[in-house]
Amino acid sequence: MSVATTRAVALTGLVGTVVDVEAHAGAGLPAMVVIGMPDAALSQARFRVRSAASRIGIPLSERKMIVNLSPAALPKHGSAFDLAIAIACCAALRPLPVAEALASTVYIGELGLDGRVRSVPGVLPAVAAARAAGFTRVVVPGECAQEAALVGGMEVQAVSSLAEAAGVEVEVEGRASEPGAAASTPGSASAEAQAEIEPGPGPRGADRAVPPVSEELPELAEVVGNEEAVEALLIAAAGRHHLLMTGPPGVGKTMLARRLAALLPELDDEAALEASAIRSLSGGALRSGLVRRPPFESPHHTASAVAMIGGGSGIIRPGAAVRASGGVLFLDEAPEFGPAVLDSLRQPLEEGVVTVSRASAVATFPARFLLVLAANPCPCGNYGVSGADCACAPLARVRYLQRLSGPLLDRVDLRVGLQRVSSAQRRASRSAPSTAQARERVAEARARAAQRLRGTPWRTMGDVSGPWLRATHPLPADATTSADQALAAGRISMRGYDRVLRLAFTLADLQGRDAPGRAEVGRALFLRRGIPG
Repeated sequence: MSVATTRAVALTGLVGTVVDVEAHAGAGLPAMVVIGMPDAALSQARFRVRSAASRIGIPLSERKMIVNLSPAALPKHGSAFDLAIAIACCAALRPLPVAEALASTVYIGELGLDGRVRSVPGVLPAVAAARAAGFTRVVVPGECAQEAALVGGMEVQAVSSLAEAAGVEVEVEGRASEPGAAASTPGSASAEAQAEIEPGPGPRGADRAVPPVSEELPELAEVVGNEEAVEALLIAAAGRHHLLMTGPPGVGKTMLARRLAALLPELDDEAALEASAIRSLSGGALRSGLVRRPPFESPHHTASAVAMIGGGSGIIRPGAAVRASGGVLFLDEAPEFGPAVLDSLRQPLEEGVVTVSRASAVATFPARFLLVLAANPCPCGNYGVSGADCACAPLARVRYLQRLSGPLLDRVDLRVGLQRVSSAQRRASRSAPSTAQARERVAEARARAAQRLRGTPWRTMGDVSGPWLRATHPLPADATTSADQALAAGRISMRGYDRVLRLAFTLADLQGRDAPGRAEVGRALFLRRGIPG
């Protein structure tokens, strides 16, 4: 056989395209050429493939090998094509035991020089793309087998070496061994490991019954004082409303943000599969099943716009905003972030997606996160703190908070000021509800909102279209008086007016009411316009 074809998957963001890997063994000076728009890592596959093939007794260095990746106009990145290229090249030189399965099999994995098959990021979205293209069998590195098995309806074969993938016998320490044996090649997968990766029964990866990971949630009852901030957490979690907390260092802004993530409900099947695919593409492990807990991302204030949104000169990787999709994106010391970084969040806050454009490709990622901003009242953090001296000039304080642009703050529904709790306040303060109690209230409020939003593409009040809400659930004029006056006076924009109404409906949901009244609208306006600190 002089020509052989295998399949691999090219990922552009979370979208995968099945690629035909064609290998031709012809006459000419010994060489291996990879064509079809490979990047640098993929172009170097020829060295890894030739070395790995020689370890299983199929020398490729004696022939001229041309490897074509089709469709040729599609940019291809990374080392996940190594295994498919190696199998195609070996099959082009001699018949392999797996030759009959090549047409229905997708190969994913990186090769080491010794023939080992190594893990690669993005296995979950790659296997999902293979299934969507009609393929039923996939060969993956042993470390990625359980991740691949999360995609239902696929036969997953875990391999640890090129010999196992090719189905050939190799000499190990002077004796022949079967390719499927537990110790046939260095690092081969055991029979027990292979038994644990049976494919899921359903047509979707989410249909696979994977036990949830036991995870201890931060306890909300540990919060002392700042009852208004605790209330804001419940509102934010119930309606997915973005939150700004301002207060001096040590008042618990980070503590509250982490407990907000604990109040969010478990991800449903679709959201869990999406979050798992993002984690896989980011290089995270998925050995314990689908991601069910909403993620929590807290990038450092020195993060660039690319680190926040995603990108890269070659492979487009998701940024912190994408990794936080379905969960919480927490920006501590928010005014210290670069203005371009903060303003880059405006599109995902409004549309729920991130689009990364490069000369070679355009990738779109989900980015439906709950934004939590934390800021000090001034650069030194002591403004307004009893018993502390603030050395900041008034103009410096104004400029510090003005680093959060108006268009960004216009998309933030809740603004809460926090103060340090004195010993007297600590003794007199009421205990915050437990995490379990708060989660129950959030779940009840979301269920009420889901009933209202039945038949729409939205799930929470923070996502609802303002015109739709005003048209389908109009409030009486006496209920919206405060918001109407603020709009007429120019204190809020029309977008802010709609967000006040959404917030008011969430307040009503938490109180078990079908629609907000004058008190809820007034409270929503106060929470939105409250000047922190």
